[in-house]
Amino acid sequence: MAISSSCNWVFDVFPSFSGEDVRRTFLSHLLLSLDHKLITCFKDNEIERSQSIGLKLVHAIRDSRIAIVVFSKTYASSTWCLNELLEIVKCKEDKGQIVIPVFYGLDPSHVRKQTGEFGETFQMICKNRSDELPDLWKGALTHVANIHGYHSDNWSNEAHLIEDITNDVLGRLVSLTPSMEFADFAGIEDHIAKMSVLLQLESEEARMVGIWGPVGIGKTTIARALFGRISRHFQSSIFIDRAFVSKTMEIFRTANPDDYNMKLRLQESFLSEILNKKDIKIHHLGVVGERLKHKRVLVVLDDLSDQLVLDSLVGGTQWFGCWSRILVVTKDKHVLRAHGIDRIYEVAVPSDELALDMFCTYAFRENSQRDGFNELASEVAKFAGNLPLALNVLGLYLRGRDKEDWLDMLPRLRKGPDGKILKALRVSYDGLGCKEDKALFRHIACLFNGMEANDIKMLLADSGLDVNIGLKNLIDNSLIHERGSCVHTHCLVQEMGKEIVRTQSNKPREREFLVDSKDVCDLFSGNSDSKKVIGISLNLEELYELLRIDKKAFRRLRNLRFLRIYKDSLDLHKQIRLHLPGGLNYLSPKLKLLCWDGFPLPCLPSSFHAEHLIVLRMRSSKLEKLWEEVEVNYQWRTYVDKWGVKTCTRTRTCILGCVTSSFVFVQSPTCPEDPDSVLMLNELYMNDCESLLTVLPTGINLESLYRLDLSGSSRFRSFPYISTNISFLILNQTDIKEVPWWIENFSRLVCLEMWECKRLNYISPNISKLKLLEKLPALSFINCFKLDQEALIQQSVFKYLILPGGKVPSHFTNQATGSSLVIRLLQSSLSKQLLGFRACLVVDANEPKSKISSWIISCHFTGKDRSSFRSSDCQLDIELPRQMDNHLVIFDCCFPLNEDNDSLAELNYDPVDVEIKFTGDSRCEIKGCGVQLSEVCFSDEQLSNFCEADKSNMVTAEEFGKSSAEARRSGKRLRVTGKTIQESTDMRCSQTVKERWMYV
Repeated sequence: MAISSSCNWVFDVFPSFSGEDVRRTFLSHLLLSLDHKLITCFKDNEIERSQSIGLKLVHAIRDSRIAIVVFSKTYASSTWCLNELLEIVKCKEDKGQIVIPVFYGLDPSHVRKQTGEFGETFQMICKNRSDELPDLWKGALTHVANIHGYHSDNWSNEAHLIEDITNDVLGRLVSLTPSMEFADFAGIEDHIAKMSVLLQLESEEARMVGIWGPVGIGKTTIARALFGRISRHFQSSIFIDRAFVSKTMEIFRTANPDDYNMKLRLQESFLSEILNKKDIKIHHLGVVGERLKHKRVLVVLDDLSDQLVLDSLVGGTQWFGCWSRILVVTKDKHVLRAHGIDRIYEVAVPSDELALDMFCTYAFRENSQRDGFNELASEVAKFAGNLPLALNVLGLYLRGRDKEDWLDMLPRLRKGPDGKILKALRVSYDGLGCKEDKALFRHIACLFNGMEANDIKMLLADSGLDVNIGLKNLIDNSLIHERGSCVHTHCLVQEMGKEIVRTQSNKPREREFLVDSKDVCDLFSGNSDSKKVIGISLNLEELYELLRIDKKAFRRLRNLRFLRIYKDSLDLHKQIRLHLPGGLNYLSPKLKLLCWDGFPLPCLPSSFHAEHLIVLRMRSSKLEKLWEEVEVNYQWRTYVDKWGVKTCTRTRTCILGCVTSSFVFVQSPTCPEDPDSVLMLNELYMNDCESLLTVLPTGINLESLYRLDLSGSSRFRSFPYISTNISFLILNQTDIKEVPWWIENFSRLVCLEMWECKRLNYISPNISKLKLLEKLPALSFINCFKLDQEALIQQSVFKYLILPGGKVPSHFTNQATGSSLVIRLLQSSLSKQLLGFRACLVVDANEPKSKISSWIISCHFTGKDRSSFRSSDCQLDIELPRQMDNHLVIFDCCFPLNEDNDSLAELNYDPVDVEIKFTGDSRCEIKGCGVQLSEVCFSDEQLSNFCEADKSNMVTAEEFGKSSAEARRSGKRLRVTGKTIQESTDMRCSQTVKERWMYV
């Protein structure tokens, strides 16, 4: 069942009655009471005399949300009333109209069975009628009389009866009125559409679903919008927020967390609300299940982080009746897992475009930018980090202000986010269960944001922090997230972490980390020792005045473990406002991380003992050698990313690369010829080594090396062979001419990048033997203009290729200009499980930097009589490294042909036209397309995986916009985390195992 808005009702209430009995008495008082509550009722005495009363009444019934049927003694004597009742029953069944029967001076059983005085009257009206109306009237009377309503004899006076009916109607209208407060919330329909897939309202089973994401991401907004949209489908519904739980548990704040009486109190409050009965008392914890196991209920628990509350209120789906839905909203994913909830919607940060729409909605009351504010609005949204909470706070603050006020506000935003935002974000940090997790988060926020998880684990190996479980806890609590093998935190969450450190002391030297340029400058200009500071992160871009550091300054930082002096700017050769006029004679021997962009000295201090050093990165430095003649422990496990070395004179160091960039690794001083003594490198970066030709050593196999990056070494000509265990080989913008036959020896290769290799003209067919590389999301040869494209396309087993070219190759027999084409399928093709094809798009990408580009591939099937009988679509995401003019994006795709219905072959459509349409984002223009149909064969294992994907329960925000049909399509991609390669099921276009090209 799709989640959609309710009907547009004209009237709140339609009263059906016999005027002879109640118009001047009961009904007049009831209508007056409803009017006082601002409830809109249809009144037949307002019908214009020139209109047909019958037709007007039919329309009024259909346009009313609630029908109140007042059964009185003469009701059955009127065919008019009985026909109204037929229309009311029809609207109840077809439109979900609510019917409230009132038995005024009548026994309900007399109406239900058509007996007594009421029955006699009904028999008189049916007498001598030969049509089917008497049976229809009888069925309608029985149906409505079976609905729980109001019997006037049960009230002591009519005034109380009318008051109760009025309050009941008002309560139903309030609960049934769809919430419009979120209608203008940008992106809400995408969220609801994706939640609809998880909720599956058409499924009879009771189901629990989680909404998970960081603070301020919009989880509560999504839950509120859903609740307003779907609560009318349930017998009872309740939205439980933190205030409800806090009020209930207030008297037990000093009790044992597992206190039995506290659980009873929670369940009592819960039952009182959901059953709409005051002061329910229970004596054991099984009552909730007993009372609700036959009810169709909707329960939303918002902002939940207490496992006990979840267990007490919604112990399991067996507590609730069929069709029930339980929605748990939390920032802690572990709460969901611990409760067995595996259908989880992860709310992610919105895109730049959507975030701008959100901000404009708050700032301008419309989701479009106002003239003169375009650049300002974009900049403020950027400061907010696209976080909906921050967009809301800043948008409301700036609403109604003129352009000058906006300009005055920008410097304040650059200093840091609004206090309201930080206070809200800190809730996740304060909710962490142990001090070790909090300490780990502070390390990441101040120093390690964007760093690989494996490096963080090495850097903190002896810190006493359990980094493995700590990272998982931080991810579960939405404080950090993993992107590939790296750990990231949202910019505002990072700022919140830095602010926590700032509050440790008013004196910078008394804090564990220094992250502000002013604090760092104050520390270096002072004379006081600091035993507390263990990490410094200094952005050189924030230095507006020259910073001179005394050569003894670091002697006052004897516990310093992490030193990070860096530049955000890509121009690493820009003047740096940091000088060491007296040199540098000391660095803490406890240093594990030393990153210093533009290091101004020719070597590190000779007194520096680097036995604890894990990472050394010296970009754009003036280093000529690492140390003066000092022995170096060859077991030193580290990689050194050193840009800007001018000479290579160190005798006990084997230096790879020179002039503008190099990577340094050390051999044992005792046996420099022994290749096995080479430092145990994991990653080797030699970016932009303009003089690097072929100085890489040969005849060695660095077994621990899994990443080699030579990108930008524009004179490097030979395909590198220094490790057969290599997994990542980055050779962009090199002078390599061919990929040789022995590429087949790189059996662990999962990533190969060679864009802008302008002399590359040949790739050995042996590359197809690399099974792991087959699963690479995209094999990119952007701007490799000399490459033999036809040969590569025909021999390639890769799912995605990116090649230079402005025309679809002849290999693709079905071609068209623009972004769509039509192919005619024969009947034999329709008996297959899947329609598989290889597609080629001619693309212009108008983005100067790397980006993920998304395309929707749609298939629309049309029979010979031009009738449409099936449509499917899926999404393809490929990273485009940079701006491309006239390039080919080639990929495999397939669609199920007989997934939800009988084989299309049985539909007797011969032939069938298939329109394949490719829709890209606004920054990519599709200039032409081509398709080559293929006959797809699946192994049993892949068919199993294909089916299993339909059971996938984790849905991420990354998958917005895909249809529920796409959610049943699945493929596999390779996910690389550190040095571990693992296959993970992902909702993408299905992949083929082997292909036999079939021409139609």
